[in-house]
Amino acid sequence: MKDYKDSVVKESSQVLDYILKDILTQEDKDRISRDSIDNFNQHVNPGWLKYRKSVSTDATFIEWADSQESFTDTHGNEFIDCLGGFGVYTAGHRNPEIVAAVKAQLNRYALHSQELIDPLRGYLAKLVAMCTPGDLQYAFFCNGGAEAVEMALKLARLASGKHYYISTVNGFHGKSMGAVSATGKGMYRKPYLPIIQGVQHVVFGDANAAETAIKNLIAVGETVAGMIVEPIQGEAGIILPPDGYLKELRTICDKYNVILIFDEIQTGMGRTGSMWACEEYDVVPDILAFGKAFGGGVMPITGIIARPHLWTEQLKENPWILGSPTFGGNPLACAAAIAAINYTVKTDLPGQIKEKGIYLMKGLQKLKEKYSILVDVRGKGLLIGLEYKTHQIGWAVSKGLFKRRIMTGGTLNNARVNRIEPPGIISYDTIDIILQRLDETLSEVTGQFKAMIPG
Repeated sequence: MKDYKDSVVKESSQVLDYILKDILTQEDKDRISRDSIDNFNQHVNPGWLKYRKSVSTDATFIEWADSQESFTDTHGNEFIDCLGGFGVYTAGHRNPEIVAAVKAQLNRYALHSQELIDPLRGYLAKLVAMCTPGDLQYAFFCNGGAEAVEMALKLARLASGKHYYISTVNGFHGKSMGAVSATGKGMYRKPYLPIIQGVQHVVFGDANAAETAIKNLIAVGETVAGMIVEPIQGEAGIILPPDGYLKELRTICDKYNVILIFDEIQTGMGRTGSMWACEEYDVVPDILAFGKAFGGGVMPITGIIARPHLWTEQLKENPWILGSPTFGGNPLACAAAIAAINYTVKTDLPGQIKEKGIYLMKGLQKLKEKYSILVDVRGKGLLIGLEYKTHQIGWAVSKGLFKRRIMTGGTLNNARVNRIEPPGIISYDTIDIILQRLDETLSEVTGQFKAMIPG
């Protein structure tokens, strides 16, 4: 057995000193940079730093603080956030109202006993039922998006007694074993094959393909528990559904008694200009999965809410059968989510996002007309995708924006698309700065790839 006591106490004390300091010295900043490179290479994953080098002008930028619209590194370099933690910061970075609620709860008690009734979980479940469409009623809280998808898939089987799931090509639902089985990208599925059986993928946007898959499975003696779909595909490259598609899925699922699951982990909490994207399309799912911005950008909390008929006697008799995450729905996370819902609704953040999205899209469309390397601009609210002719151009634009202190990123299932997903509280002045710096970047990248551009 190795003797680690003295070295662990020394190392952890040093890190705690950094955390507790109001201001870092230059020596502290240099040490944190060196340590971070070594720690990631030796103890996290060296591939992460290789990735950072591909999209940044300096892979050693170390994020240390944030404020509303931006991140700041240890040396005071400020980056306007157009990545939003993949949709986490809809209410802004460290929203003061949400932080205040979490601090107050932390001063009372942080985690729950697992035995006594924890009131914030009940209040939060009620609020989710109040602000979701239709008769969605019963909520279950967990910690990450993939875990929420797991709960949705499990509930569909539990409530229906059926087997198969229908998902969509290029859909993204997470990387846990069940979630990655539903995810529609070979890159993430192949390393784990054979994975959970009983998932069939169909083309997103083609309701006939979904119905054919269900009919064929039933014809050969199989049963279909549920269909899971993102109302707007995020990691596929911000793909909007064709008109009427989601309503057709609702009709098909009703016809064959299949549970319709909407994965709104990225689109929910106002990101697309409505509280939930499904409201925009006037469709109520049987199960709605939520996450990311649900914790207000302060605490991790995700979950599902389902229609009452899915909460079967089996589930009522054994509440733990669906899942029992130790930290799911803990008081700190619930405090953050309650404050996030309160802030989102009372400030009409979805309405603000809708208007800002329209403004931003107008500016982006002008840039598309100006630069032929930008082949498409699409999205809803502040979930926007910019598609380029090649993935190399997309990477170059990301790098050019990073050089100009705009943080953005690609979509996981489509390397030719960069996302624009800023905090919902972003100001119009900051939107103008983003458009100006993107204009400069597109001009620069056009020059770099001149040989690839016709004319």
